[in-house]
Amino acid sequence: MPRILSTLTTRGRSFLSAGVATTVCSVLLGEPGLLRVGILLLTMPVITALVATRSRYLLSCHRTVVPTRIPADTTATVAIHIENPGRVPTGLLLLEDRVPYVLGSRPRFVIDQLRPRWTRDITYPVRASVRGRYQIGPLTVRMTDPFGFVELSRSFTARTSLTVTPTVHRLAAAHVSGDWSGSGEQRPRAFAAAGTEDVTVREYRQGDDRRRIHWPSTAKAGELMVRREEQPHHSRVTLLLDNRADAHRGKGAASSFEWSVSAIASVGAHLNARGFTTRLVSADSAQESWHDRGVSREAELDFLLDELSLIQTVRTHNFAPHNDHTASGLVVACLGSCRPIDIAALNAQRIGSSRSLAIVMDVERADTFSAARTTAESLRYAGWVVVVATAGDRVADVWGKLTAADRLSGGPQRSWVTTSQGPAA
Repeated sequence: MPRILSTLTTRGRSFLSAGVATTVCSVLLGEPGLLRVGILLLTMPVITALVATRSRYLLSCHRTVVPTRIPADTTATVAIHIENPGRVPTGLLLLEDRVPYVLGSRPRFVIDQLRPRWTRDITYPVRASVRGRYQIGPLTVRMTDPFGFVELSRSFTARTSLTVTPTVHRLAAAHVSGDWSGSGEQRPRAFAAAGTEDVTVREYRQGDDRRRIHWPSTAKAGELMVRREEQPHHSRVTLLLDNRADAHRGKGAASSFEWSVSAIASVGAHLNARGFTTRLVSADSAQESWHDRGVSREAELDFLLDELSLIQTVRTHNFAPHNDHTASGLVVACLGSCRPIDIAALNAQRIGSSRSLAIVMDVERADTFSAARTTAESLRYAGWVVVVATAGDRVADVWGKLTAADRLSGGPQRSWVTTSQGPAA
C-alpha cells in the first residue's frame, strides 16, 4: 500500500483526503448519501493507482545524434524514436532527456497517448561552445492516467555520445620551408648485405588494410604483423601543445589554452589537407604515435581532432622528455608562459626536425618587455621561427605572420643541441 500511495499525484492525494473527510463527516452527521460520496472519492485514486502499477507498459526508445562529431559553436540534431510494442495503451507521457548543461537546458516533451504499435518521433537541437565529449541521456518517462491521479516514472539506460571538436579556422595556403622532411615507416629503408630489406614488417594497428598482413611473420611473432609500404617522400608534422596549467591564463572559451587548442587544430587541419601526417605531443606525453593508421586523410584528421577535443590542462611544471626515436619532421608548437629551463626541453622535441615554428602566447598581455617576448628571443636564438600572440588575435592572422617570418628566415635551420649554459651549434 505505501508503494501504491507514493505514485499518487497532488490531485490523487486531494481526492483521497476529501474522501476521508467526507466519510468521517457522514458518520458524525449520520448521512448515508454523504457516505457514498466519501467512498467514491476514496476508491477512485486507490483503484486507479492499483491498475496503473500492475499494468505492464512496454516502451522502447532509440536515440540518434546527427552528426556525432561537430565543431564548437555549431548545432547537432538529436532524434528520439519512441514505440509502444505492448498491448496496453499508455496515458499522458511526459518525456525529459538528460543533457549536459553545456549543451543547453533539458528538453521536455508531452505525448497525449501511445496506443499499441504506435510510434512517435521527436527531435531537438543541441549546441556547445566548449569542446569535449558529452553523454546525452538517459531518457526519463513519466506516465499519468487519464484522470491525473497517478504518475509513474521510468528511465531508459541508453546513452549517446556527442564529440565537440575545437574550432578549426581556415588558414591561408603558404609554403613552409623544409616541409618535405618526414620519414619514419614510409622512408626508403637501408638494405642488408644480401640485398633484402633490414626491416619489412611491423605490428598490426587498428585501421590497417588486412591485405597487408604478413602471415609468416605473424606465425613467428604470435600476433598480427603487416608489411611496411615504401613511400620515399612523406611529409610529417609534430604538433606540440603546451597544456601546463600554470603556463596559461583565463577560463573557458576566452582562455589562452583554448585559443592554443584551436590554433593547433587549425594548423593540423591545414597541413593534413596538404598531405602531412600529424602527431600531437603535449607537455605530459613523453611519446605519441603518428596518425598514419592506413586510413584516409579525413579519418586521420578525425583522430587528431578527437584527441584535441579531450585534452585538458595538467599540473606538471616541466615538459616530459622526448622518448620517440623517429624524426619529428616539421615542428609547430603553441606555447604558454615558459622558463629558461623549458627551452632545453622544447629543443629535445626537435629530434630530426627540418623546421621548427612556434607561437608564444603573451598570457600577461604586457605592453613592454613581457615574458613572452623574452621567451621568443630565446627560442629564436635556439633556431626557432617565432611569433607572439594573444588570445584576442585571429588564428589566421597569426599563422600568416608565422609563415611570413619562416620565409624571411631563409630556409631550414641547423640542428641545435641545448646545454645548461645555453644553445650551441
